[in-house]
Amino acid sequence: MQSGTEPDLPQANIAPQANTASEANTASEANTASEANIVLTGFMGTGKSTVGRRLAEVLRRPFVDTDAVLVERWGPISELFVHEGEAGFRRREADIVAELAEQHGLVIATGGGSLIDETVSAPMEATGRVFCLTAEVNTIFDRVRSDGLTTRPLLADPDPQRRLAELLAERHGRYAAFEQVATDDRTVDEIVGEIIERLAIS
Repeated sequence: MQSGTEPDLPQANIAPQANTASEANTASEANTASEANIVLTGFMGTGKSTVGRRLAEVLRRPFVDTDAVLVERWGPISELFVHEGEAGFRRREADIVAELAEQHGLVIATGGGSLIDETVSAPMEATGRVFCLTAEVNTIFDRVRSDGLTTRPLLADPDPQRRLAELLAERHGRYAAFEQVATDDRTVDEIVGEIIERLAIS
């Protein structure tokens, strides 16, 4: 576990210019004058970090991953669960969400359970637009298994796929409250393109 002064929230460098004129025009429309944050939520394995990083590149915005902030401040998430339990983990996660909600112009990838609590998500929704990335249970399990199940404390179960399905079902109602973006059988750029289109026409 790490101790001492907490580091500032990491701010990604402004990304390079969009690849095409069309992409640049759409990205410009999506970057509104208010510079509201763009927030990605959704279950583990839906691609929040990967999509968020690419979205930030296209829109030339800073990118922040709340899980990365947690790890930088307090060490591996698996250790945080051991020492403080899920309740302690959620408290620290909520603090980071509150900090980020006070900023503007960011692309933010949140932890899979960070916006389940409405009191935690409310400030983020007030200062940003929230998209929920989705995927089928089998897709999610294949993705998290390839990353290594030992990095997922919530799946520490004799039958991790069954546990995953249970968690997803428990959170379905809250996830359904946000704009849905499917990620099954799609490229990162296809997903990013859909989000940008929605931002530009709203």
